[in-house]
Amino acid sequence: MSDSIEPSTSSREDPDLAPSPNPNSIIHPRREPFEHGLLPIPKLILSDPIQTLIPLKQKLAPTGRVNSETLAESLQISIDHAQLVLNTLASVLHADADPIVKARPAEIDSVGADLRDLILFLYIQSYKRLLPRTHKDSASVADVWPSTSAFDGYLSALSPLQLVRSNSRRFMPSQSDEEAHQLSYLQKHMANILQLLAEPAEGEGEESLVLSMEGFEHLAFLIQFGEKGSEGIPLSQAAPFFANSDPDMPAVPVPAAQVHDWLLQNIASALEHLTERVSPRENGPANNSDQDVAMADACTSSIKSSASAKGPSFIEGISKASYVKQASEIKSSSVKVINCHDSAIYILAPLRYATIYGCSDATIILGAVGKAVRVEHCERVHVITAARRVCIANCRECVFFLGVNQRPLIVGDNHKLQVAPYNTFYSQLEEHMAEAGIEATINRWDEPLALGAVDPHDSLSHPAGVSDAQAESATHVDPDQFIDFLIPNWFGGECAGSTKANPFPLPDAYVAAQQRKQKSWVEIKKLIKEAPLDDSRKREVSSALHVYFRDWLYAAYALL
Repeated sequence: MSDSIEPSTSSREDPDLAPSPNPNSIIHPRREPFEHGLLPIPKLILSDPIQTLIPLKQKLAPTGRVNSETLAESLQISIDHAQLVLNTLASVLHADADPIVKARPAEIDSVGADLRDLILFLYIQSYKRLLPRTHKDSASVADVWPSTSAFDGYLSALSPLQLVRSNSRRFMPSQSDEEAHQLSYLQKHMANILQLLAEPAEGEGEESLVLSMEGFEHLAFLIQFGEKGSEGIPLSQAAPFFANSDPDMPAVPVPAAQVHDWLLQNIASALEHLTERVSPRENGPANNSDQDVAMADACTSSIKSSASAKGPSFIEGISKASYVKQASEIKSSSVKVINCHDSAIYILAPLRYATIYGCSDATIILGAVGKAVRVEHCERVHVITAARRVCIANCRECVFFLGVNQRPLIVGDNHKLQVAPYNTFYSQLEEHMAEAGIEATINRWDEPLALGAVDPHDSLSHPAGVSDAQAESATHVDPDQFIDFLIPNWFGGECAGSTKANPFPLPDAYVAAQQRKQKSWVEIKKLIKEAPLDDSRKREVSSALHVYFRDWLYAAYALL
């Protein structure tokens, strides 16, 4: 097991191993582990993953499934971090039938993770993200987003949006750029990954490794065939050495070197397919700051974005407007809200994943997100969501009204974040929550977990001495400043549902604050009604109160 997998000499020319030319059978990386599965926990960032993970696999093999206590002891991490690893793995796992995916939030730890999935999850913690491109006109960006802020700390003098905001997403990694980067990472590390899944061949010693069909299927955590984001083709049916296997008879294990050759050929074919859509960009050469995968190996030239109909739905560049999407209008299970400013975005649908990136001065409502929400590089944004889990990274002066079944995760360079209980509803909310698997009886909005202020998965340079700093956590919105958010009923009975109120119970302090406000309003109405004023004066008083209330409402939201 200690020897690495070397390419076989015979399979290179074997026509049975050649990648399929069918575009619908091209290999793709699964985006979810790379987008929602990376944790900035220093002890998970392994300088030599094989050296650490093979002994870990051997030690834990008898257990089959691993709980947080065993994981914490094995990796010398805290129980909180071990539970976070299991929760995160469950949110990005490929197999919806796996017990940890089907488990209720309180049952995840007792169910535990499959050892092979856990090993792959730990391995990819070494992945480095592809950074956004530098804007070709940095002065114009600085004019929009000042380089200094009253909230800047020692980590950075840059606004989170300075890094990412531009007039076009062409200055950010496109979907194709990211896919090429992820494929190149897998290409470089596939030998090690297969070594972790393989077993010694019977009677042939440690040096000969073979891969069973069951072990091979665990690669579906990282790769898939068929259209991006779709159900895809089962890996065992896509591979010539396991295709059409008799389900009643176990397939014969295959030499790991043969599997390695076949995967490398398919990855090379997929990268070649991506380069066919290469188009030079106006703003110079590709980003080459990644320390793990040279972009020369990941299609150095820029690649046009070509989101599949089955891929994420993009909501991008909304400015000074309201934007509404209902479930019938969302064709994907994943949504990305990018570079939206001074707007209200309503996505009233059940989703699996959602990303909010580079937005400012906006209110964004996400219906029910069953896997994970990531909010990154945002300023002065209000996010309202019911979700299984939420990760907040590199944001400033944002407020999060949450109905979440797991602790909100806060990472990176954040400033003046606030969290509050969920504060709205729409008629189909409970139906969407049931579909997404979100429980209204569990809301951990007030238990944020702050990790490192420096994300080891990016390739930015950071000042010395801050690598161990903890991210600034979030404070709670004062109950007296808490406001219910009303979602307009634009479509009347067209989208009728059973939800008539916020399904998440409010904490006592927030209920008491609401009752005080209601009591004050009743008393004011009574005083106006009983005041010895004629009707015209009463109307003037009522109008003045409405003006003051509106001003208070604006001020309250500005303070949040």
